[in-house]
Amino acid sequence: MARPTPVSSSSKTSQQSMRNEHWMFDDAMNERIRSTHVPDGRVVDVTSVLQVTRNVLRHIIPNINLSMNGHIDASDDQTNLSAVDGAHDALHKICCELSCKCSRGGDAHATTMAIFNMLSSYSWGAKVVLALAAFAVNFGEFWLIAQLCTSNSLAKSVALLKQPDILEHSQTLKTHFDALSKLVNAMVDVTKCIVELTELPSKYISIDEPPLSTAMAHIHTATYWIISSVVVCTRQITSLVGMRHEFTTSTSEAWELSSLAHKVSSIHEHLQSRLHLCYERIDEKKLMEAFEHFKRTIETPQVDNLMILQNIFGKEESLLNPDRAEVYINVLRRKHVLLLISDLDISQEEIRVLEDVYKERVSSGLNYEIIWLPVMDRTTWNDGYQEKFSTLQSIMSWYTVSHHVAIEPAVIKYIREEWGFVKKPIAVTLNPQGKVLCPNALNMMWLWGNSAFPFSSEKEESFRKAKPWTLDLLVGRLEPNLPTWVSQQKVVCFYGGVKMEWIESFTTATKGVANALDIGIEMVYVGKKNARERVQKITGLIKEKELSHAWEDDNVWFFWNLLESMLYSKTQHGKTIENDVIKQEVMTMLGYDSSKNGWAVFYTGSGEMVKANGEKVLSTMESFDEWEKLAKQMGFIPALRKKLEGVIQHHHCTRLILPGNSGRNPERVQCAECGRPMELNFLYSCCAE
Repeated sequence: MARPTPVSSSSKTSQQSMRNEHWMFDDAMNERIRSTHVPDGRVVDVTSVLQVTRNVLRHIIPNINLSMNGHIDASDDQTNLSAVDGAHDALHKICCELSCKCSRGGDAHATTMAIFNMLSSYSWGAKVVLALAAFAVNFGEFWLIAQLCTSNSLAKSVALLKQPDILEHSQTLKTHFDALSKLVNAMVDVTKCIVELTELPSKYISIDEPPLSTAMAHIHTATYWIISSVVVCTRQITSLVGMRHEFTTSTSEAWELSSLAHKVSSIHEHLQSRLHLCYERIDEKKLMEAFEHFKRTIETPQVDNLMILQNIFGKEESLLNPDRAEVYINVLRRKHVLLLISDLDISQEEIRVLEDVYKERVSSGLNYEIIWLPVMDRTTWNDGYQEKFSTLQSIMSWYTVSHHVAIEPAVIKYIREEWGFVKKPIAVTLNPQGKVLCPNALNMMWLWGNSAFPFSSEKEESFRKAKPWTLDLLVGRLEPNLPTWVSQQKVVCFYGGVKMEWIESFTTATKGVANALDIGIEMVYVGKKNARERVQKITGLIKEKELSHAWEDDNVWFFWNLLESMLYSKTQHGKTIENDVIKQEVMTMLGYDSSKNGWAVFYTGSGEMVKANGEKVLSTMESFDEWEKLAKQMGFIPALRKKLEGVIQHHHCTRLILPGNSGRNPERVQCAECGRPMELNFLYSCCAE
């Protein structure tokens, strides 16, 4: 019978990226192997047979491979032997074929093909498992006698008639046994892969489509090399039996085992990579199935919110309550629940401000709870992330998950795709029946606090229409002195930036203008968004030099988040920059902050307001002598506005940086300086501050 022929050089061209040509065959050999495969649907419990086979080999391998240690008791094998019954006939035939052909030194390829014909009615998985099991029977009998011949008289007598005392000469045969062990281990690995590939659930992956079809294209080749390896290993063991007192092995025998081990290991690497792709595809399908199930559940009216919460946490049925005690999720049944969703970079300022709103709910007579749902990449989880997770848990005064993997992956997918979470925290509100009232209630919580309960989109719309959007709404909760200053008819100046030289020049020049006009003025430094460390340093210098008032960290953070919340609330309700003055003002302020220079807003209780970027307002203050007369005639703010309108900057560069997932971003933005449409670019930033 013809021996297997490697792939020809011409056929290799289509497989140049593959490193497995040394175990692949030409088309003729492939067809010869496939022609023996005529399955008739008979069923073999390959998993159980493979388990028994592995247990047999695990008893032997630690003994023949001197680098491995371990002991396996017979009681470890809990496999139901009745599961192997259907395979006994085939096993017996293969054992006889191996004993007969290998003892006579027959051709390995011919014996391999004979076994293929013998197993023609079985699946590819059953073929390799039965062949490996037959080898385990022969090898197990051989090694059992070798182990017991020194302590059992029957085994000793059988050994005298059948085989030499192998254990006494284990060092002499070490190279042989090491090569045999490596090959057997590789054979078991490939057999496992083949079984797994043939038993993948057809519900989630098709044998006719990649990646499974790609893997199955080489199953017959892998099966050939496993059965061929069984034949070679059996022949090697048979040769040991025939050695009697001449315990030496030829270099060619050890090389044959090593060469086969290399081939079979390469096959395992190839199949394992394809199997990995198959499992990825299955996981994708299962994830999509679970995603669609959760989507249907959350969009279907429920009696209460328990079904939704159970779907979010899956098998995890417990949470940590505000006292850090473990409780079942049913304690939240039929309550208003806010799902606070964030990664591990949620700021402590955000937690503290939200905590103030959360604690006020009791005095307001409101019955709602918050659950923190951390969303993160599980594959990169480490001790540092665990420490950060535990720290955040400890400072939150509401319900939290008990561990970082509590949320179902399908729910995380829904959170990202349907609720738009990327990085900036959001709070999804559920009513007692589990209906989503708002995909992100944080904006209205920052703006109106608990008065916006139950934090629904309808409530936000009613507030937006009923309550005027003024500077008081923006800073009223942050600057307690504002009502007093307004009642005293003082001009209030809020300014920001992180250039200390500009701050000193601006505050000095502005105070000089106020003194010249004999008007009262109060100046408040409100920092810069996402520049905590620099703002802290500048705040310290401002207080030390008594340049003006300056807010603390929490108020700085809250101010900029209120601005963003105002913008997104306007945008979500369809307001464009052309028809909404407030939106224009908010975007101008955010644009000032996104630029490198400082900025200032002047305000009076009568509603007068004027704003400008740092360079413009500083030059105007320093040239006060040019508009002093006008200021005395019109008043400070009207004159300042008129003067600023006359200042022409021949060059300016204005930027507006908005978080990517705080809501629907405005499609059209006008420049705060010249009014022209701004160009849209994408900016990805990573800021340690």
